Amino acid sequence: MPNQPVIPENERPTKPAIVRGLRRRCPNCGEGMMFVGYLKVVDRCPVCDEDLHHHRADDGPAYLTILLVAHLLAVMMHFGWSQFRPDPMVFATVLTIVSVALSLYLLPRLKGLIVAIQWSRRMHGFGDTS
Repeated sequence: MPNQPVIPENERPTKPAIVRGLRRRCPNCGEGMMFVGYLKVVDRCPVCDEDLHHHRADDGPAYLTILLVAHLLAVMMHFGWSQFRPDPMVFATVLTIVSVALSLYLLPRLKGLIVAIQWSRRMHGFGDTS
């Protein structure tokens, strides 16, 4: 295929890894699931046998989740209050449900993103030891 660039065998492109991480898939093959349960990263990909236990996501996914959810809710609060003037208890209940649901949805995807970036950049033990 002359139109596609040739990627060296040892290079790990970041963009495909990020997309795979957001889908909660192995950053190497994109087929195997990255998580067992809700947030526990598998030690090895069940499809391609890539080591994934090296990750150091720590608090990064939680910080990113809070950042995104807070900014989205701020816009929703401003728009909702200025346009509709709902009852304060209804407004607080709706915003609470939206924030919890959005946080639970985003957290594993952002953890997959961070693990995929670490894998593609060969950070924290993901580099070749040979």
